[in-house]
Amino acid sequence: MTILEMKHVSKAFGGSQALSDIQFSVEEGEIHALLGENGAGKSTLMNILTGVIPADSGSIRFLGKDYPSPTIQQMEAAGIAFVHQELNVINDLTVADNIFLCRELKGPLGLLRQKEQIARARQLFEDLGVEMDPSTMVSELKTSEKQLLEICRALYVDAKLLILDEPTTALSNNEIEHLFGILRKLKTQGKSFIFISHKMPEIFAIADRYTVLRNGEYVASGNIKDTNAHAVTSLMVGSQYVNEDVYVPRELGDTILELRHYSGQGFHDIDLSVRRGEIVAFTGLAGCGASELMQTMFGALPSEGGHMLVHGKSLGGSIVQFMKRGVAMLPSNRKENSVVPDMTIMENFYLAEHELSKGKHPFIKVKEETGRYEAQKESLHIKAASSADSILALSGGNQQKVFLARWLNIGADVLLFDNPTQGVDVGAKEEIYKLILDFAQNGKTVIINTLEIPEIQKVADRCVVFYEGRIVKIFEHSEVNEHDVMLYSTNAIETTQEAAV
Repeated sequence: MTILEMKHVSKAFGGSQALSDIQFSVEEGEIHALLGENGAGKSTLMNILTGVIPADSGSIRFLGKDYPSPTIQQMEAAGIAFVHQELNVINDLTVADNIFLCRELKGPLGLLRQKEQIARARQLFEDLGVEMDPSTMVSELKTSEKQLLEICRALYVDAKLLILDEPTTALSNNEIEHLFGILRKLKTQGKSFIFISHKMPEIFAIADRYTVLRNGEYVASGNIKDTNAHAVTSLMVGSQYVNEDVYVPRELGDTILELRHYSGQGFHDIDLSVRRGEIVAFTGLAGCGASELMQTMFGALPSEGGHMLVHGKSLGGSIVQFMKRGVAMLPSNRKENSVVPDMTIMENFYLAEHELSKGKHPFIKVKEETGRYEAQKESLHIKAASSADSILALSGGNQQKVFLARWLNIGADVLLFDNPTQGVDVGAKEEIYKLILDFAQNGKTVIINTLEIPEIQKVADRCVVFYEGRIVKIFEHSEVNEHDVMLYSTNAIETTQEAAV
């Protein structure tokens, strides 16, 4: 039975047509993959469905009822829940408080029934097989746990249709399989899902049907079992996608960055040297310590021992101190650590420069900043109508480029990228890979943290594998392959050696 029908949906923002005559439907008890590059119109279509923004034309029918001008409240009441890629949990509340946010259990005098909320949340987690303490503060959770909390919150309200936007981005392989097990179980109970992802193996592992959008237009729909990853990718990008190796070797310069017995939260006794123009990839299982190391290398987390040297000088202290030494970072969680939602694209762009120069130059020179922004916009191919628009008007991929421009604007020469292509489509990934190689070619030192081995093969000169907070193996570019990297990431190499003895 068809539970959702969206017909002839169109939407324009100013002179830009975001959606044009879109057709989209979802069946009861199915997982429907909604696919397309960044800017294809997926988010706009889902925002119309959930009442966040109005359509210019078209119709929406859900569970047999028409919604000519849906509101957020109407669609939530109807049974649609949207689990966004950018986390919407409240760090200063407990897990249970987040589950019951805006639907709190209250007694006759208006007091919270805290114990009952905790008990119900615990029962929900037990039913779903999720190990989480309802009384824990959300600020203490890992990003992967926050993602699962968002999904659990949507399930608690008994939503009939759940929209999952890149739900596996922060999850380990085991957590992904656990999540998929939950989805399959709920599917047998009649729940339906719209699954938005750029990861082809996941789409073919979990989805029943697919719909592809491109440049705001409907391209195709079909059954997953009747197609393959190459064909779907071609529909998304509008041309045959060639999985080419974009890696280009280059002459490296002197040592720029050194870690000597460096220790901190989640990592221990790290020794590593990186040269000018080199691209080094960190990898390992989720929670291996690589992300925490990268955050410490930017001053976001405190070091607990050892030294970090940049250009031969020891570096520590606040983030500003790292910025002054030319160290920049793109964090994995844009919403919490990069986006300033109340600012325009331009204001987000010059934020780092203003922070470094506000003592000497407290006033913003708009004309100069506009010129710098336009140069970076052209260089990085940022798709934005006006620099005066809100940063939230951009897709996730274009937001990422604005934050990259933010650091290039201050001349940073050590670039730390934590999952730089997170939530980025196939075509944009290739563009980012080439940008990273261009940065290295121009003498910048780049360190990326990623779980994707093909990504490492495309850009990295060396691959540093972590296990439980320590470096266990360093591969040269020519040595990188999924099998060997996984052996060291899981510590299976040690088990194999012990078995051989």
